[in-house]
Amino acid sequence: MAHHFFALISRMRYIGRWGLMRNTFEENIQEHSHMVAVLAHALAVIRRDVFGGDIDPGQAAVLALYHDAPEILTGDLPTPVKYYNPEIRDAYREVETVSARRLLSMLPDALRPAYEPLLLEDPESGYHTVVKAADKLSAYIKCVEELKAGNSEFRQAAEQTRQALEASPLPEVGYFLEHFMPGFELTLDELR
Repeated sequence: MAHHFFALISRMRYIGRWGLMRNTFEENIQEHSHMVAVLAHALAVIRRDVFGGDIDPGQAAVLALYHDAPEILTGDLPTPVKYYNPEIRDAYREVETVSARRLLSMLPDALRPAYEPLLLEDPESGYHTVVKAADKLSAYIKCVEELKAGNSEFRQAAEQTRQALEASPLPEVGYFLEHFMPGFELTLDELR
């Protein structure tokens, strides 16, 4: 019997993000998931090595790689729509859960237990908060890059996302903003 899980995972590159915005450069959920994984890993390392937290950076990275996988079947619903009101937010979460379960059904039975925690998020998990923070950082980095390219359409999103990040209760987010975000605001020549 053929299993289609990985064939669908490979299609993440076809699902675009930022559908309501004019983009200087396009971003898909595969690229986004990679960046979120890099950032989740970094936040977990900062939590563990700077603040003495008990977290596995590898696990944070793997969870981030799969955090948007259900969008393969649902598409990317823009944030202003997804969070417009509690009813839409809750309904979309249910749609994402159905999509995640459908993806799981495309794996052999022996592999499902390994992938279930990657596709069905546990909002009570400490990892969930790290991946969510990394997701927000990724969005902010996208906004900064668009602004650097002269796309002022991202100004409001950048301001709102920065405020949300600064209000984060996670000390590793503040650490990242202070120590690493300035590099994203420089040009390649300035980084050298």
